[in-house]
Amino acid sequence: MSSQVSEIYATALADLAKANNTLQPTCNDVEKLAKTFSDPTVLNLLVNPTVELKKKREVIDLIAESLSLLPHTSNFLNVLIDSNRIDFVNEIMKEFEVVYNKMTKTELVVVKSVVKLEAPHLAQVARLVQRLTGARNVRIRTVIDESLIAGFTIRFGSSGSKVIDMSVKKQLQDITALVQGI
Repeated sequence: MSSQVSEIYATALADLAKANNTLQPTCNDVEKLAKTFSDPTVLNLLVNPTVELKKKREVIDLIAESLSLLPHTSNFLNVLIDSNRIDFVNEIMKEFEVVYNKMTKTELVVVKSVVKLEAPHLAQVARLVQRLTGARNVRIRTVIDESLIAGFTIRFGSSGSKVIDMSVKKQLQDITALVQGI
């Protein structure tokens, strides 16, 4: 049920943004909101039934102002408050990214590495993924993962189903499996 609700709301927001020619700026808003709502304190306040609707709207206004959200993004949050669906906001933000990527033929790539990768390296990753997938656009999300020891992993495809693993951790696992097999 929640995924269906999230998909409906995310698609509605994406359609509205596309109609207003603000798809990319709305996507930027959604990324800001995803960070804001990753703090459970904010979401807990907004889903709390003892907090008055007026107070919740004031909190949304403060969030919208501090993040410089587009008016339709701010209105969208108020719709979620009014319809008692704000508890789905995190799922809606994730689903919006899926809808946005489909609309813009964009491939989302998650690159994990031990250290922050420089722009030229990320550009190489983007070109590689474009070649492999035929995507028009590539969006890269970077994650620092010290457990990799060295190297990096690239995850892309629907739900991150494709992986290129160039980490030392993977190489050590492969060597261990090979030795155990002997």
